[in-house]
Amino acid sequence: MLRAIDLAALNTATKYPSIPTYHGLDPKNGGLIEDAAAFDGDVYLTEKVDGTNGRIVSFPGGDYVLGSREELLYARGDLIGNPALGIADALRPLADRVTPPTSGIRVLYLEVYGGKVTAASREYTGSRTVGYRLFDAADIPLDVLEQPRARISSWREDGGQQFLDEGELTRSATAEGIELVPRLATVRAGDLPNGIAEMQTFLAGHLPTSRVTLDEGAGGHPEGIVLRNSDRSVIAKARFQDYRRTLGRRTRPARGR
Repeated sequence: MLRAIDLAALNTATKYPSIPTYHGLDPKNGGLIEDAAAFDGDVYLTEKVDGTNGRIVSFPGGDYVLGSREELLYARGDLIGNPALGIADALRPLADRVTPPTSGIRVLYLEVYGGKVTAASREYTGSRTVGYRLFDAADIPLDVLEQPRARISSWREDGGQQFLDEGELTRSATAEGIELVPRLATVRAGDLPNGIAEMQTFLAGHLPTSRVTLDEGAGGHPEGIVLRNSDRSVIAKARFQDYRRTLGRRTRPARGR
């Protein structure tokens, strides 16, 4: 099947869409502004892991492609693959055993972390151990690949990918024996903080240390939290460093002229 597919179209259709920040970003300085995302109903909180985005793109019959956030790296049976960030090496054993879809394309989105993946790897490992956690999954119809790439990109960013809801994602991870990013809590939308200072306190209360450390030598400082409703129609991220930086600017004395 893979030989008949436009790989550039496949790459475009299966990329993970960008996640907005919980508080808006000021285009002038990149700081946060007092404009919080609007949720309703139950909101699921999960740990945001500071690693690199990996994709397992599965097809009926067992073929698969592995990718990073931006490019495809390896196809099942390749003798040579792109070694970027160790993604293919980390995910190939998992890709070899996951259940292929009966139709269409199933994409598993995983955070590959530790090792020497990012500057924050020391927060998860003291011995360069590499791990991964599943954070999302989506189903994509094959006929999407027949469209021009620009149209596929717009389709993706407009929510065209069919993401599994919270219950489906949990059941799929259990069936495949894949660890999810940690579920921290479920809160009502009305209990979410609106202010920036209040959100910093909220983050510290729900995630004082990382829950995905790989060994005793890890630093344990977490990156942040992802907030999503059950069907993933609203999703946002809140990173500790964004709140520290923004609040630090507020308390820093103004420079004299």
